Amino acid sequence: MTWEQFIYFAIAAVLLWAVGAWAAWREKTALAYASTSFSTVLALVFICVNLFKPEIHSKTLMPALQSPWFAPHVIVYMFAYAVLGASTVMALYLLFFKRKTIADEEFDITDNLVYVGLAFMTIGMLFGALWAKEAWGHYWSWDPKETWAAITWLAYLVYVHYRQIPTHRPRLALWVLLVSFVLLQMCWWGINYLPAAQGSSVHVYSLPS
Repeated sequence: MTWEQFIYFAIAAVLLWAVGAWAAWREKTALAYASTSFSTVLALVFICVNLFKPEIHSKTLMPALQSPWFAPHVIVYMFAYAVLGASTVMALYLLFFKRKTIADEEFDITDNLVYVGLAFMTIGMLFGALWAKEAWGHYWSWDPKETWAAITWLAYLVYVHYRQIPTHRPRLALWVLLVSFVLLQMCWWGINYLPAAQGSSVHVYSLPS
């Protein structure tokens, strides 16, 4: 693992921990501190994988990936995915383990995680568009990966706007959040198994021979 790679993942880990710490300081609840612990453990997992399995970075990158936009795009997206994963953990807890009425402060933690995750996802999409312009000459081409990224982004946007409706149903909102996370998984790695993406998607990379 090179020093540059370590710095990239260290920055991602610090950012991830900072969001959890901010939530804990702001909310001062057990769930907030649990979110901080989750974020910290997840960040440590990312760092340990790269420290003890450096060979995963020893492959020669194809020309499209040899770009200064590679690191910021991936770091921002991984950070967004981690925070949105934490919001999904909160949603699962509130849906299946919270037997009483959901308190506003518990929902606030979930909302704040979604706000942060969606913001970083938006920044990641902008970085990706700039990268695509440099690599392929266009910002957006409705490639299967880009299409699912847009669907995922819109799904989380639906959650954010639905939560602003005074008469919204809390449990329905949580189900929207869970569906959004499933779409995120489809965008992240599920796209690699779609027949429509095989041989046609510029985001399905193969190692050079």
